[in-house]
Amino acid sequence: MTQFYNRYLQAKTMNMQTQSVMAPPAPSSIHEMKLPVVMMRDILLKTIFRKNVDMASEIAAAICLPIPVTQQLIDMARDQKLLEATGTLNANSGNEMGYQLTDAGKARALDALSQSEYFGAMPVPLEVYRDQVERQSIKNISITRDQLTNAMGHLVLPGELLDHLGPAVSAGRSILMYGPPGNGKSSISNGIRDALGDKVYVPRAIEYSGQVITVYDPIVHSKAEEQKDDPNALRRNANRFDTRYVRCERPTVVTGGELTLNMLDLVYNPNAKTYQAPLQLKSTGGIFIVDDLGRQSEPPQALINRWIVPLEESKDILALQSGEKFEVPFDTLVIFSTNFHPNEIFDKAALRRIFFKIKIDGPDQENFLKIFALVARKKGVPLDETALIHLLKVKYPTIENVYANYQPVFLIDQMIAICEFEGIPYQMTPELIDRAWANMFVKDEVIVK
Repeated sequence: MTQFYNRYLQAKTMNMQTQSVMAPPAPSSIHEMKLPVVMMRDILLKTIFRKNVDMASEIAAAICLPIPVTQQLIDMARDQKLLEATGTLNANSGNEMGYQLTDAGKARALDALSQSEYFGAMPVPLEVYRDQVERQSIKNISITRDQLTNAMGHLVLPGELLDHLGPAVSAGRSILMYGPPGNGKSSISNGIRDALGDKVYVPRAIEYSGQVITVYDPIVHSKAEEQKDDPNALRRNANRFDTRYVRCERPTVVTGGELTLNMLDLVYNPNAKTYQAPLQLKSTGGIFIVDDLGRQSEPPQALINRWIVPLEESKDILALQSGEKFEVPFDTLVIFSTNFHPNEIFDKAALRRIFFKIKIDGPDQENFLKIFALVARKKGVPLDETALIHLLKVKYPTIENVYANYQPVFLIDQMIAICEFEGIPYQMTPELIDRAWANMFVKDEVIVK
């Protein structure tokens, strides 16, 4: 009985996790769209012109609107003599009436395309999108120790590190991870991403002041599997949401040394006359990882200064080509990762604005051996006691016994490469340890030119 109850609780918890984000409701009328009527009409005409669709159901799928709302737009365009019915019912399409552009409609479509190449999914007004951001805010998530541990199960981490990481992730506030290189700061960031688990709704495009800003990016956003209805359920609810959004895993944007301030601004396409959302807007509801902070062409202080308002006020300020500035929601867990000591790259005011500062050190000897054994087992290299003693007693004292998480993988991969070259079975010997060690560091010497 107890086992059954535990399974019930577990299933209930998992269900709550997956269903925790409220889906955006589909609009039921043109009025509910809250978009300029002319814009909606023009996107309808451009989509019909570019995609060559003629049935109401096909047009609805192309512009990502319910059929009744699409029909309202079609009827409006017909009243304006921009669309006409073909006069035939298509038996293969449920006896739907077909529609086509009139000459005036084609002319209007071409004129609209010259002003903006955007067609397809109707954009979501920025004000409407704000509501959805609140419904799926990163600050609403609750991560348990078990969830975080499971997500990082492939990493050997000291217990006290999770003590710091857990509250940081649950708070949805900015995190700075610092420490010597090669100790898993990037892997920990990815583990945090995996721990989130639930799904969010990403708009294909948003609208502000008559301008279209594309948001959904297949490179950044991982589309979730479509939900299946329970065949025994009385109501079918799966996939019933505003299809102007794409149901995705919580997004993760990772940048490194290539990050510049320009990448945090709207990108204008002069040919299409549309905008593309910057990285932090694409990561809304998810994680933005700035890896290798201090390696960018921009000074770290300048990058942090750019984040001050978003981090403190949960809003970002973007600018159109016209110079007009406007606010967008900033709902992102920002993780900064650096190999420098924070005092070297930030002033105290900047550090104060980063909510959690967590040092990621190298492993102690015990954890180093755990990692070494795990990697060796995974790669099929048998452990050898003599070789390990040689490594710990002869080699590591030469670097003052400073261990790093990357070293086991490096050393074992080196030994594998040597074994394959020599044509011998995978093995571990003091001689192989010496040869692998020689490639891990560069001798500090003067090169005669």
